[in-house]
Amino acid sequence: MPRPTSDVQAFEAHATDADLDDLRARLAAARLPEAETVYRAAPDPRRWEQGVPLADLVDVVKYWRTGYNWRSFEERLNRIGQFRTTIDDLGIHFLHRRSARADATPLILTHGWPGSIAEFTDVVDELADPKDADAPAFHVVVPSLPGFGYSDKPATTGWGTEKIAAAWVELMGRLGYNKFAAHGGDWGGNITTVLGGRFPAHVLGIHTTFAEAPPGLTTDGLTVAERKWTEETRDFWRRRAAYAKQQATRPQTIGYSLVDSPVGLLAWILDKFAEWTDSEDSPFETISIDRVLDDVTLYWLTRTGASAARIYYESHNSLDPELRVDVPSAISMYPRDIEKCPRPWAQERYRQIVRWRSPETGGHFPSLEVPEYFVKDLQEGLAAVLAADR
Repeated sequence: MPRPTSDVQAFEAHATDADLDDLRARLAAARLPEAETVYRAAPDPRRWEQGVPLADLVDVVKYWRTGYNWRSFEERLNRIGQFRTTIDDLGIHFLHRRSARADATPLILTHGWPGSIAEFTDVVDELADPKDADAPAFHVVVPSLPGFGYSDKPATTGWGTEKIAAAWVELMGRLGYNKFAAHGGDWGGNITTVLGGRFPAHVLGIHTTFAEAPPGLTTDGLTVAERKWTEETRDFWRRRAAYAKQQATRPQTIGYSLVDSPVGLLAWILDKFAEWTDSEDSPFETISIDRVLDDVTLYWLTRTGASAARIYYESHNSLDPELRVDVPSAISMYPRDIEKCPRPWAQERYRQIVRWRSPETGGHFPSLEVPEYFVKDLQEGLAAVLAADR
């Protein structure tokens, strides 16, 4: 295995006490609106029809101010191993956990929005050094997207998914990984698709929870269940995607609230965790409040609410209609995800699907909602990918 280059520097996360004190002071002084006008007793998913219910937000804000421990999350990041490097004049932050196994395969995991590297901190160890000796092992790399977390904020336009994918190839090369596997969901799934389609000489294969078919396909020949998937996805983009249109057209405007108000940031992100998880009422049925606050606090302390939103401005609806992925691909469509692509449609873009799964539970954040299943699915999916690549 080639040695990493000297362009990579070690990094440690450590927020100042002043920043944490300021966060608690802002939470204590928050001005909240009146309650929603669709109040219903919990549990009832209709409580969220107008957004995050006031009572739920008050409870989370109180815990964020008095009970949440950011230092614990910092310690987890530092224990995994954090680094930064500069690619195309932009500082890129990433986690890097090398496996002890001699047969380990390099793997890059890419998050989306409103996620972050926090999505993967609890699964990195098991992917690197699995308890099951028969499971594949990986040298795991988890970069922060440009404008997210501890990566730099782009000062110019141009950092869309195509450029990010090219940067990931450069990043992996600097670590000595000239060939690697890739996984992602949400924007990370889009970037993983670009990696597989544009860089087959470097990408052994991909695993993704996101599959976007080429445009213009009909529902002819789809099963009833597959037609329902297309209807649910179409309904999502027609009725429940105002956040995406806002961030794709006016990220700066919403950015002022996201960077200035921790309660505004929390509500903007919590709304998505609630709607996109496989739960009946609250996202905390499947994801701990601490894991959600790890993610939100990372956005807050790095002041990346605006810069992260700009990925929509850069890349919304930008996946090349002609892009095809010929490397081996494993795809999992979780039942409560916001976009679900039928396999016959997916096969029009991903032309070597070696494993397809439709899990019984899970939503948009499977690594947080069903982490044990997610790891097993990723291991088995990538095992099929690597076997097909040989």
